[in-house]
Amino acid sequence: MNHGIQEVQPLTAPSTARRFTVLLSPTRRGARLARLLTVEQLRTWEVPFDIADRAEQIVAELAANAALHGRVRGRDFRVELVLDAASSTLRIEVTDARGDRMPSPVHVTDPDGESGRGLLLVAALADRWGTQPHPPGGKTVWAEVGPGAQ
Repeated sequence: MNHGIQEVQPLTAPSTARRFTVLLSPTRRGARLARLLTVEQLRTWEVPFDIADRAEQIVAELAANAALHGRVRGRDFRVELVLDAASSTLRIEVTDARGDRMPSPVHVTDPDGESGRGLLLVAALADRWGTQPHPPGGKTVWAEVGPGAQ
């Protein structure tokens, strides 16, 4: 059973790509700032609403996970957006310092719990998503959003 996790896909930015990268503190404030900066960058790039709206929610979930589960004292997390202007596909990558804590398969372990649904939301909103190690000891969770998928 795949649970929505895709095999590792290396990031290869096409020549028509636009790129935005920011390092943020692994705190609630850093996660909130990741979402706000994403919204502003996608507005600047004039990304269609359907893609921007899904991307905002994905970044919010992945940044919150990086701040909560990927936190290592003194280490920031990174948000990277790569827009392929030719295909209007947006790749979102959130990298944190906890490579020993890879996301588990997507399922709700406690239906009445207040957490544990973030990656379900990512799986529902993204066209594709997955994880990959980020040497020397971190991980990257990535998602791709394109037109017409929802």
